[in-house]
Amino acid sequence: MPDLLIELRSEEIPARMQRKAAGDLKKLVTDALVEAGLTYEGAREYWTPRRLALDIRGLTARSADLREERKGPRIDANEKAIEGFLRAAGLSSLSEAHVHNDPKKGDFYVAHIVKPGREAEEIIADVMPAIIRDFPWPKSMRSGAASAKPGSLRWVRPLQSIVCTFGAEHDETKVIPFEVDGIVASNITYGHRFHAPEAITVRRFADYAEKLEKAKVVIDAERRKEIISADAHNVAFANGLELVEDEGLLEEVAGLVEWPRVLMGSFEESYLEIPSEIIRLTIKTNQKCFVTRKPGAETLSNRFILVSNIEAKDGGKEIAHGNGKVVRARLSDAAHFWKRDQGDLPDLETLTASAEKFGLDLKKPLDQRMAKLDALNVTFHAKLGTQGERVARIRSLAAALARLTGADAASVDRAVVLAKADLRTEAVGEFPELQGIMGHKYAVLQGEAAAVADAIEDHYKPQGPSDRVPTDPVSVTVALADKLDTLVGFWAIDEKPTGSKDPYALRRAALGVIRLILEGSARLPLLPCFDVALAALKAQRPDIRAEISADLLAFFHDRLKVYLRDLGARYDLIDAVLAPDADDLLMIARRVEALTAFITAEEGRNLLTGTKRATQILAAEEKKGTEVAESVDEALFRLDAERTLHASIKVASDDARDAIVKEDFRSAMQALSKLRAPVDDFFNDVLVNDEDKAIRANRLALLGLIRSATGEVADFSKISG
Repeated sequence: MPDLLIELRSEEIPARMQRKAAGDLKKLVTDALVEAGLTYEGAREYWTPRRLALDIRGLTARSADLREERKGPRIDANEKAIEGFLRAAGLSSLSEAHVHNDPKKGDFYVAHIVKPGREAEEIIADVMPAIIRDFPWPKSMRSGAASAKPGSLRWVRPLQSIVCTFGAEHDETKVIPFEVDGIVASNITYGHRFHAPEAITVRRFADYAEKLEKAKVVIDAERRKEIISADAHNVAFANGLELVEDEGLLEEVAGLVEWPRVLMGSFEESYLEIPSEIIRLTIKTNQKCFVTRKPGAETLSNRFILVSNIEAKDGGKEIAHGNGKVVRARLSDAAHFWKRDQGDLPDLETLTASAEKFGLDLKKPLDQRMAKLDALNVTFHAKLGTQGERVARIRSLAAALARLTGADAASVDRAVVLAKADLRTEAVGEFPELQGIMGHKYAVLQGEAAAVADAIEDHYKPQGPSDRVPTDPVSVTVALADKLDTLVGFWAIDEKPTGSKDPYALRRAALGVIRLILEGSARLPLLPCFDVALAALKAQRPDIRAEISADLLAFFHDRLKVYLRDLGARYDLIDAVLAPDADDLLMIARRVEALTAFITAEEGRNLLTGTKRATQILAAEEKKGTEVAESVDEALFRLDAERTLHASIKVASDDARDAIVKEDFRSAMQALSKLRAPVDDFFNDVLVNDEDKAIRANRLALLGLIRSATGEVADFSKISG
């Protein structure tokens, strides 16, 4: 079966767009071919900075003929109906139609329509121009003389050539010559821009990849990454160093080169006085280079790894030297930021009021930056006020939380008022990714307590499911206050996540709160925390009258379900213990854990069956309006099974209730498990719907006791199975 090779070659495609664009090309082409009636055995996409390529194997040479049977009118229908049938079916006369018989409806006309298949070449030539013209680039441009004309091609960068060849493995391939904006598809491509700019004639993918390799182009991006990673590790090792891994940078660099050559550069050791985080970001952001360190060391070395796209005659010495010059210039700027942030601001006299408001010491650089942040009235959000106002809110919320977390109140307060100060540092202004990290470093330099400095860095954490969760009580308290203020604030102004849109990362903030509570085993009722946060906001914004607690708690419940489900919990078990007003997330998680263990045991499964039966019978009778006694009357018992069940429920309920008070949910489940045998005996021996109304009402009330007893722990009716 034939193979199809497509290449779209252009000027350099931004690295961040390449992987998705290649995947889009694969999907668009294969979907269009399948829709046209073709099938294929396999397809794989490739990309480099200058080309997208697609290799489709085992494509059918022709689409199948389509046979359709179209029913027409009865043979005695009027002339207009018959004419309409012939026209719709594409028949020239009734002689081309067939007559079918229906015992009930009589004889009627049928058209047997055959739509012949199409050659694959015709289909490919038909679908490709539209795919190229409508390609879903995030950003695109017009180029060349044709760009002045309406409807001219828009592409991410100027499109230069198209390859489209088709043919079986052992046959000569054909070029499928479609045209897009004057560019005609051919079997001609070009290699490396500098090393092999001459035209290359290709046939199928194996030939294409081999010739490009000889022309200094590695078409497979994953292989380019492997080459870069392996060579970078080897170069570092040869110099007694180790590479600092960076998967994101590796992906980006592999999208910048077609022929990767790994080199080592250096800068003066004096720059190592700058924090390693600043050095790494400076070199990564500006030069797309990797940093190194001595094996096992925490700080960096003065050597960096760069990746060139050319094989230099001097072994890359001049390239490494040039990159080193740029790196030195950037590090010089970074050193300037680092030193300036440790000095006094020039306008301290204007910061007195802000310093008094937050209890700041204007002799300390970080305190000065916090005062400056407040004095400038830097906006956090138009409807939620300034950063200074936000810090004031977090401060009051953190003070309340400290009483619950057991954190030192003075340390919490100090950490809160300095937590956002580094937003006014030049280092963070240049590298926003260093928020918190630089605050920690400057706090240590000015002599803050370790707990305070750690909380300044950690209050942003965790920022994702794999991020570290703070454990120190001061850090936990400040992190919780920061996230809860954010959530309450945006709920109060009705800026909640909708669908896939979450511009303020509120889902991430809620997940952060959940992880801080559960992974830190923190007892934190959320509803009172919402009230404190909302009160602080209303004190600043009296016009806000939002009632947000129930809706925000439901949002937390949804996030908690996702979190627990990712840990392996069943949704139905989470729903079974999750009451609408349940705001103690740690207790919810512990209940789910205990219920999971109980339900997976045989006694739990059996009790579940009996309990659900009782609940369903009771619910059905209540729906019909059957009388249910308000309380159980022992004098109406007629069978031992009733008496035994009633006594067992009383004992199990008392024991389960005592265990729940002690928050021992496993013991509560164990207490309920003793109901298994009495419930089974009851349904084996007792007819609930007795003819005597009083006895029936009493037995239904007994079922109500089963529902109430198990309901202390979970709503068993929500458990599947």
